[in-house]
Amino acid sequence: MSDADENPARVTVELSGAADDAGSVFGVLEAVYASDRDGSPAPAKASSGPTVWNGVFDTARPAGGGPGGTPSLSGPVSATVQGGYVAVDQIVTVLSAAFAVTEEGSASGDQEKDVSLRLENR
Repeated sequence: MSDADENPARVTVELSGAADDAGSVFGVLEAVYASDRDGSPAPAKASSGPTVWNGVFDTARPAGGGPGGTPSLSGPVSATVQGGYVAVDQIVTVLSAAFAVTEEGSASGDQEKDVSLRLENR
């Protein structure tokens, strides 16, 4: 059972890319929604090999702010967003305001969906 089955406002976001880029993407989302990453440090630099960064965001709990400034990525970031339909759409909308977003695929279930995205600088 996923978080979305228990709480349709919760969305799991998985990112692959450089640590600084993951920190930039999570920073945008943390400015808007409460997260299990709140107060935690930026992702640490990986020693080698691919790394996946993970965060859970609660779209029912606004953080009280909005993305500030223009975030910058050093290269493309792959993102997988999973949760309830409305919550996933809200996360994608926030990401689309900050980055150029290309949907690379999606899968829909009874109560949740998964969306694969490619994020790049605008």
